[in-house]
Amino acid sequence: MNHDLTEGNVTSSLVKFTLPILASMVFQQLYNIADSFVAGKFIGENALAAVGNSYEITLIFIAFAVGANMGSGVLVSQYFGAKRMKEVKMAVSTSYISVLALTVVLTTLGILFSDSFLTLINTPDEIFSDSALYLDIYILGLFFLFFYNIATGIFSALGDSRTPFLFLMFSSLSNIAVDILFVTLFDMEVAGVAWATFLCQGVSSVLANYVLFKRLKELGNLEKVPLFSFSMFSKFVRFAVPSIMQQLFISGGNIIVQARINSFGPAVIAGYSAAIKLNNMVVTSFLTFSNGISSFAAQNVGAGRFDRVREGMKAGVKLSWAICIPVVFIFFFFSDYLLLLFLGDRNSEAFSTATDFLRIVSPFYFVVVVKDVSDAILRGCGAMRPFLYSTFADLFLRVGLSFLFSHLLGSAIGIWLSWPFGWTVGTLISLMFYFKGGWKGTSVVSSST
Repeated sequence: MNHDLTEGNVTSSLVKFTLPILASMVFQQLYNIADSFVAGKFIGENALAAVGNSYEITLIFIAFAVGANMGSGVLVSQYFGAKRMKEVKMAVSTSYISVLALTVVLTTLGILFSDSFLTLINTPDEIFSDSALYLDIYILGLFFLFFYNIATGIFSALGDSRTPFLFLMFSSLSNIAVDILFVTLFDMEVAGVAWATFLCQGVSSVLANYVLFKRLKELGNLEKVPLFSFSMFSKFVRFAVPSIMQQLFISGGNIIVQARINSFGPAVIAGYSAAIKLNNMVVTSFLTFSNGISSFAAQNVGAGRFDRVREGMKAGVKLSWAICIPVVFIFFFFSDYLLLLFLGDRNSEAFSTATDFLRIVSPFYFVVVVKDVSDAILRGCGAMRPFLYSTFADLFLRVGLSFLFSHLLGSAIGIWLSWPFGWTVGTLISLMFYFKGGWKGTSVVSSST
């Protein structure tokens, strides 16, 4: 069901809207860790390293998908909040056509240069072939990835967080089952892990888009609108491109860091692959949660309800901290048990590497969630440059210091220490822009289409 987020108690509205998003976090991360779990447990440490190594490349494509999700979501949210349904439909169709063209380009480039990407990040010879196989199959499924993301972005823009949750739950659980089936019964090894993701993501994408287009018909019998509008496209680009750039620079920075990690050998790669899955489980969950806050902010700024945007900021930080408390406690004190999902030998270098990473990084989740909520408000209101500045500051510090600290300490621990520095500075910059209040004049609905 579509929901108007511009009325009612702010905290109550935000909690009801974000509860399915919070539940989605669990299944999103089950989806993300399934490949590594199956690779590490049923194939071997090198398979885990190969999947983790390829994952850094897949983040480039995910950057574009998430950027398109955010771009279409903010655009549709602002028009939906302003009750301009004709523009809502035009924004949806323009976004879909734009994403289709983008997907064709990225799939072609991915097929042509996948091996070059792996060479660029110094992929060790012993895991190169498996990394390439996993990556090639993943690229074939980019159409499903992109159209699933744009559908979920539009669902959230219409105030519906429950429907995306149901599709994600189905996709995540089926992915785990098919992963294990392909690897254990059919003995497909790394290829089985990749094809399972392809299949489950494909089914979810088709179903999500089918339901979305049925939902759009409920907006009313409107006059026929153009399928593509250059004016609407320019607004989509205004929101999508900064989001894509943000995600791309993060992915690019991760690839550079991955290259540095790879210089320490397969054991450290495997340990990092396990730890980063758990870390990304949390960080991506907070980002998913913040996307809900963006939809809330976008609807309210479209309706001119700036007071509700400010209240949403406070409620978002409180909710995020409430989630942080148990997560940080578990990661800091009981990470050993979680890492057994991926790694078998608790005395191995890989296990020690993973434990060090989680204990250094996890206490700073309290910091990065504040940045996520502040960025979400800025993004939802259309203030795209400020949240880019905070992201770039975080990224440049994290990448630069990872090389400096690891060189000075002579170990990978130096790389892990760079995370807290980057997150802290990025958070301070984002808060500075939020409190300046420039986001109040950034809505697109006041302009003609």
